[in-house]
Amino acid sequence: MNKPIKKTWVLASALTIGMAVLTPLSAGAEEIKTTNSSSSSITVQLEHKITGTIKDIYGDGMNIKGIDGKNYFISFYKFSAEQLEKMNLVEGQEISVEGSIVESYSDFYTFEVFKKELPKGVTKEDLTKLEKMFNEIKKLEKEVSAEIEKDATEEEIEKKYEEIEKIHEEMYKITKPYILANWQPQTFEEYIADFGFKEKNIVIKENDITQLKPIYAEWVKLQKSGDEVKATEKMDEFYKILQPYLDELYPPQTFEEFMEGLELDIPTESLAKLKTIYENILKADKEENMELSEKLWGEFDQIIREFIKPVPFEEYMSDFEFEINEADKKQLKSLYEEALALNKKEDFEKAQEKWEAFYKILDPYFEANKDTLISASKVTINGQEYLAQ
Repeated sequence: MNKPIKKTWVLASALTIGMAVLTPLSAGAEEIKTTNSSSSSITVQLEHKITGTIKDIYGDGMNIKGIDGKNYFISFYKFSAEQLEKMNLVEGQEISVEGSIVESYSDFYTFEVFKKELPKGVTKEDLTKLEKMFNEIKKLEKEVSAEIEKDATEEEIEKKYEEIEKIHEEMYKITKPYILANWQPQTFEEYIADFGFKEKNIVIKENDITQLKPIYAEWVKLQKSGDEVKATEKMDEFYKILQPYLDELYPPQTFEEFMEGLELDIPTESLAKLKTIYENILKADKEENMELSEKLWGEFDQIIREFIKPVPFEEYMSDFEFEINEADKKQLKSLYEEALALNKKEDFEKAQEKWEAFYKILDPYFEANKDTLISASKVTINGQEYLAQ
């Protein structure tokens, strides 16, 4: 059972990488005080320095366990792909990092980072417009985080996301001409080769190639002209011809393949029922009967749920790296087992109450052990130093 949370909306966009996780700016940072000509005191935030061991590596950063015993998340956004490749990061390696502490994951993604991803040729005037809109999105994201914290209504939160989406659309209007001007489309042969048909000895018939090639050329032309609606229609036409080959390339899983790795003790009679339902699901999917497919998945889930054994409390708690005192552990175990029993009875409302009580006890532990977020400007690993670009 994952941690139950209040319903939130995740904005899938290039400008949003996470919701706010507040970290005091003073945590472990060094400060220096200086004085200006009018003798007023000025506090300057210096780079935060840590050394530790790499725990996990992601595309945009890594988790580190510091020698100070604290947990850190390090952002790589200021480094190039070439630099990261040279670092050759491996879990368990010792690493030293210098950088500034930020309050939330979204703070890693600054306008300077966004600007690096823009196509060539964007004018200063358009950059100024984009920066203003980028900052407005950042402001709205922080407002959304605050509203979620204070239990704002779904309508209030949704309204903020609609504002963000409108700004994204305006930004795209500015960047689209530059994107199209810099776009170098693949040739038809390169595009088809990327599917990997040859590796699976799948040969596209000559008459289909004859149809596909001009459709692809027309799609490129429409994309370059900016006519996205007609370009989409043209690509739909392309994939309608290509679909039988894709079906051959990516055949649906057999029932046995689907069940592999589930490690469930299911009696023969129930397995036979499940297999029949699964094969009917595949048939419904092929006929694009989504209503029937959804209904059958419900039946499949209803049968298989009986044989899923919940994880014992001790195993569930082993995923957490922090120590819990005995009094809290006793309460947690009781709540955990009550929640599972209520889930089994399908009394989900009462089960949810138990889960909320469960995590109310755990929340202070999460708070005390949360990651300090660092936007790295210098990385030292294997004796080599790398400076952010």
